[in-house]
Amino acid sequence: MVRLIIAIIPARGGSKGIPQKNIKKLGEKPLIAYTIEEALRSKYLAHTYVSTEDPEIATISKKYGATVIERPSSLAEDSSKTISVILHAIDYLERNNIYPQIIVLLQPTSPLRNSEDIDTAIKLYLENECDSVISVCEPDNSPFWCFTFNGKYLHPLFDQRYINTQRQDLPMVFIPNGAIYISSPESIRRLESFYGERTIPYCMPPERSIDIDKPLDFVVAEVLIKKLYQGNLFFRCNDDATTSKN
Repeated sequence: MVRLIIAIIPARGGSKGIPQKNIKKLGEKPLIAYTIEEALRSKYLAHTYVSTEDPEIATISKKYGATVIERPSSLAEDSSKTISVILHAIDYLERNNIYPQIIVLLQPTSPLRNSEDIDTAIKLYLENECDSVISVCEPDNSPFWCFTFNGKYLHPLFDQRYINTQRQDLPMVFIPNGAIYISSPESIRRLESFYGERTIPYCMPPERSIDIDKPLDFVVAEVLIKKLYQGNLFFRCNDDATTSKN
């Protein structure tokens, strides 16, 4: 049975850290354009929707080929949760007789995530019994080396024995990189989250895992995009996390 798989790109206009972040120019085009273009290149995604309350974001999103879902301003506040935006989008589509079986959340702040990443993550979801698939990457520094602070002294966050353990001997850990979240409307409604007990990781390499939040991130992304187009990026993530099975 062919399942309707759609992408939802949440993009509000009220970013405070970087004003109008989602449509700020990165290289030759607006930030959000990278995500829209790669979603449209996916062999699995039937439609690409942008959820926004901002007229300028809506105009630019349409220009690059996305369909816009008008988001109420109450879901575009600093305190608004992304999952609430996704639930609103699902409800909106169903009211318009569109019933997706699989939702792919693509954050516009991950401009180096490509269509191959999207399709590989979707394939993982389709081939496994799971609640969701979420993209992750390996952190620069292991949390097993972290400390807490009681106001005077440092204390290991985990067992003392990890502090002097070499990185390769520490447990493997991953952090969500914000690029791809995949689940069904049923699971999203039941869990009110993309995180379930059966969440499968899709591990992405560091150069495609950048999540733009601060002005410095734009600078780093500019350099990475330039190198990517020159074919100079070869970093890979641990293969075990891209092929996990239930």
